Amino acid sequence: MSYMLPHLHNGWQVDQVILSEEDCVILIHFRQDWGPTCMKMDEVLYIIAKTKWKIACFATDYMVNFGEVPDFNKLAQLYDTCSIMFFFRSKYIMVDLGTGNNKINWTLKDKQNMDDLIETIYHDACKDQSLVASPKDYSTKYRY
Repeated sequence: MSYMLPHLHNGWQVDQVILSEEDCVILIHFRQDWGPTCMKMDEVLYIIAKTKWKIACFATDYMVNFGEVPDFNKLAQLYDTCSIMFFFRSKYIMVDLGTGNNKINWTLKDKQNMDDLIETIYHDACKDQSLVASPKDYSTKYRY
């Protein structure tokens, strides 16, 4: 499904996307093309993007390959094979997911959970909050 989602091929394109969008949350999916975790997350993002985000303009998602654009790996501490970061009005939005990390670096298999998370980020970011509490706790003690 990743071939159907927009890709960014250099650091300049990533910067321009972050700086140019004013109305929607920007999801940037830093990934490796061959990772099975990334492929599952691509499917979730694609299905949600086609059904709801584009209609309500909550979010816009982009794919960035680690190997092709290494500029952000060290800067954003991207050490996993698959990470999703959120931006709104040129600012990085940190999300408290209960994991001690402020970005998603695992696969959310439930489309409704991802949709709820995006809506929460959108509404809190519109209120100029740079730290958003997730509607669900994803800590490992609950085994999600």
